[in-house]
Amino acid sequence: MMVPLFGTAPNPKGEIQQAVEKLIGKKLNITWVPNADYNEKTNVTLASSALPDVMVIQDNKGASFVKAAQAGAFWDLTDKLDKYPNLKPKSDQAWLNSKTDGKNYGIYRVRPLLRSAIMIRKDWLEKLDLKLPETTDDLYNIAKAFTEKDPDGNGKKDTYGLILPKWPGVNFAASSPYNAIDVWFGAPNNYGMRDGKLVPEFDVPEFWEAQKYIKKFIDEGLTNPDWATLDTAKWDDPFIQGKGGITIDVNVRAGSLYDKFKELDAATYDKKVAMAGNLKRPDGKKFSLPFTGFNGIVAISKQRFRTEQQLDEVLKVLDKLASKEGSILVNNGIEGRNFKVEDGFAAKINDQDPAMKTINNDVEKAFIQLGMTSSVGVAGEAYEWKRPSKAEQEWMKYRDEVAKLDLETAVHDPSLPVISPTAVEKGATLNPIPTDARIKYLAGEISEDQFKAEIKRWYDSGGTQILAELQDRIAKVGSGG
Repeated sequence: MMVPLFGTAPNPKGEIQQAVEKLIGKKLNITWVPNADYNEKTNVTLASSALPDVMVIQDNKGASFVKAAQAGAFWDLTDKLDKYPNLKPKSDQAWLNSKTDGKNYGIYRVRPLLRSAIMIRKDWLEKLDLKLPETTDDLYNIAKAFTEKDPDGNGKKDTYGLILPKWPGVNFAASSPYNAIDVWFGAPNNYGMRDGKLVPEFDVPEFWEAQKYIKKFIDEGLTNPDWATLDTAKWDDPFIQGKGGITIDVNVRAGSLYDKFKELDAATYDKKVAMAGNLKRPDGKKFSLPFTGFNGIVAISKQRFRTEQQLDEVLKVLDKLASKEGSILVNNGIEGRNFKVEDGFAAKINDQDPAMKTINNDVEKAFIQLGMTSSVGVAGEAYEWKRPSKAEQEWMKYRDEVAKLDLETAVHDPSLPVISPTAVEKGATLNPIPTDARIKYLAGEISEDQFKAEIKRWYDSGGTQILAELQDRIAKVGSGG
């Protein structure tokens, strides 16, 4: 197997690997690749003549994987998972989203399908007697109050509302705060159908409403002054430091904010974070930003497993790994050894013991990457880790309720299951055209007409062709072709 790694590689004779091997009845020879190098290593491996039996593919829409899959390097599992109860897709939408140009060349690794949310300084809301936002107007009013009404009570005008980062997306819709706001106002999520035609997110009237809304925050000083350059790695800093009070991102970010506040002050950390879901636009209509529902796939090589019978053998092994027992093992560890179950959650046992630290490291930094059916924020077969404070436990419950509700108004990207050859070939040149233009427009460097001229340049340089190719392929996938 080839699998990404986020820390120290586990000992092949360690407790977790031995427990996994015992469960699946196979010896594992795992190549652990540091996550930062994983895509590069994947490309090198795909170009070689020696593929591992099973490998995690993080980008199954990338050119090198598409080329290898279409050349027959991996099994097409589109119609092959029905008899494996733990591998059968749990979500039709995520299964569709995880296709590679219309086919499923792997088992998708489950992630929450809806996890967009708004994190807000709870203590600031309470100080100014404000409620959680339900509409885009509410969010603007909170940001204005956070900027003008001294929410930290220090007598100085040194706070602002919305914290926006520079978004390093490779395409226009990169699940950024900007993308979320576009969708709230009714724009497509990357691409959408309008009057029978596929259109991009940045060429509909609702998109311009969203830009004017974002620009209002920037022009009135309700955002961080460095919004165009703030690195996402430092996105939490203004929130933690008490400079900014609102972040639009994934809902599990609230958990990491709790953790960071706890490091600063264990006595008050549980009073600093509040969370809201997706917002209604001014006319009361609601559109929510979903995610893909998966994070990469687990692909099976045709080099070693050449026959249907051999494929069946490996799928049975993966099915065991994706079972309740397997999910708990790779997400939590060994019950009674490094964790116990409390109130339906996993709680660590004696986690300062070096042996327990090793098990926890092996799970959290490595073996969790083998999980296909459970992940943080997904009510899969594994347990979520118990959080210590009542506020955090209430947040987790609320997070799941809000996500379920927002999923009902989710705007899915119809282009996810398919690939445009022109986008693969010219994407590096085309993608920055609208993203750069948006930043310049929001910064006041170009006018709306100049922004629209850049969109026309995108169309003329290959965008029209991309839309035609995507629409043709979406129709084929929709008709089972």
